[in-house]
Amino acid sequence: MWADVTRTHWHDLWFPTRLNWWIGVVFAIGAFLFALGAFLSLFPVAAGYWALSNEQVNQIFFVGSLPFTTAAWLQLMQSANAGGLSTSGEATGRGFKLFGWYPNDAGWLSCALQFAGTLLFNINTFNALSPDANWIAQNVSIWLPDLFGSIFFLASGYLAFVETCHSHWAWMPHLLSWRITFVNLLGCIFFMVSALFAFVAPHPIAFNATTVSLLFTLLGAIGFFVGAVLLLPEAASEATSPD
Repeated sequence: MWADVTRTHWHDLWFPTRLNWWIGVVFAIGAFLFALGAFLSLFPVAAGYWALSNEQVNQIFFVGSLPFTTAAWLQLMQSANAGGLSTSGEATGRGFKLFGWYPNDAGWLSCALQFAGTLLFNINTFNALSPDANWIAQNVSIWLPDLFGSIFFLASGYLAFVETCHSHWAWMPHLLSWRITFVNLLGCIFFMVSALFAFVAPHPIAFNATTVSLLFTLLGAIGFFVGAVLLLPEAASEATSPD
């Protein structure tokens, strides 16, 4: 089932002229940084080995959110111009669009929701750099952007999956595009679970919700990293396929 990937030599996956290639690379960078931040938070010994403070680990999350936003915008721009670019990459009659507005198009709507989610993650991770001591303020400035960003991501991931499957559910692991959207959807689900457990309670609770939240953040980041890496052979197949 992985034949279309294994036939591609990974050292040949250098196609910087393809937008999908850049989307995959930039998403992979953001996902890697999110995974690194979650790992260092889960294992403080590792952070201590590199002499990283909690503030510096939080900075890794914020820096990682920036490539996420960049890649999400590139994907949104790509969707807005789908069918509006010539084979040479030049805009056709309808004109080049930075964002577009096609809410009835599932692909564009998926990208738009994902981009909005990344902006909320920017806010969430930036506010986490200097969290307020008050639990209410933390939930308003950090948790709520995380929650709504994760909801947008989940809706985006499912719309992309539906568009690929042409149905609400299908099992098509032989298709590379299906594997990309499927693993991204898993990542969105993990991010959603992470956000639910990130709520700051006014009093101590019976279990360590922060650890659960960080674990699912790690899993979500891994899901997005795998999906991003799979975009590279997809870009390679696009570049080498006959017109």
